[in-house]
Amino acid sequence: MLTVFEVYFEAGSIPDTLISAELRKETQAQIMTFEEARAVGFGGLPKPATEGVARLVAVADKDARRIQQVLERSDIVAGFRVHHVDS
Repeated sequence: MLTVFEVYFEAGSIPDTLISAELRKETQAQIMTFEEARAVGFGGLPKPATEGVARLVAVADKDARRIQQVLERSDIVAGFRVHHVDS
């Protein structure tokens, strides 16, 4: 199973700074726009909840808690939703 975080950012934020390169490597987290996610086969995605900057972060269930902690602590995250996906 995968956990996909639907992440919304504060205005003016740079989404690429959310997860460090080291943590990305350790967790193999993938950060995508909604369009990129659809292009690689993530079907049935909801439309973004707001007009602001949004990304999807896909990670194995075993690493989901680590990523969620990053999202909860980040000053650039305005909010997020969690989705569980069968892989």
